[in-house]
Amino acid sequence: MCKTLLIRILLLIVGIIITIDCAVLMIIGKINFGSVVPFIIGVIFVIHGIYWERIRRFIRHNPLFKRVWYGLWGLFILWLISFMVFVWSLQQQIERSQQPAPTVAAIVVLGSGTVAGKPTPTLAKRLDTAAPLIDAQPNAIVITSGGVGFQRSRSEADIMASYLHETHRIPFERILQEGKSTSTEENLANSQALLAAQGISITDPIAIVTSDFHTIRAASIARHQGYTHSITVASPTPLSIRYNAWFREYFAFVSGWLFGEY
Repeated sequence: MCKTLLIRILLLIVGIIITIDCAVLMIIGKINFGSVVPFIIGVIFVIHGIYWERIRRFIRHNPLFKRVWYGLWGLFILWLISFMVFVWSLQQQIERSQQPAPTVAAIVVLGSGTVAGKPTPTLAKRLDTAAPLIDAQPNAIVITSGGVGFQRSRSEADIMASYLHETHRIPFERILQEGKSTSTEENLANSQALLAAQGISITDPIAIVTSDFHTIRAASIARHQGYTHSITVASPTPLSIRYNAWFREYFAFVSGWLFGEY
């Protein structure tokens, strides 16, 4: 009885925390995989915490549902283990990405969305992280990469370049803009032509600036495309969306693997 009570309390506490966290994110407009799926999981946990005994009695008298119920929990545990491995790997990659960058031939800053002609907080963090590296390496060319979003008139690359110039005084003439891409794969693929035009090979040392949660996938895509000396530089993710971003990135990483991005 004590064990059952502990399980119910644990499910309720975890479920309520996850549900409230994701509900707040969705209320402020952050409706995506990283908020909707955990919200559903949280609601399921809360329901199990409240109605645990009823659920147990129901499946006890329905062998088919009992097998399905145990099967789903088994799959969830396997998924949870894989997610924990991903998080551990991500933390290791983040630590490596925060080491001082060596001398590079180019610095590519990956886009992450704009609002009203300004970088989102996540993108601003990427640009703020890139700025000191750009200042420290005056011989490296700089590429801002991001296309024109839905119902937007300016490319993300243009907005990023303006932010670097206005906020960090990076001269416009140092910044090349790749303004057609809509994904990480396209960011890196489309940047190759700009690099080649400057006499830079993708086998040269190239820094790729992106969010900490995105470093594993960005590094994997870069290697797959032939960037043999890419150095990922991690920018911090705002705490309010950090763990939801990690959750969403897990599925993005799996999706990229399934579709052959790396």
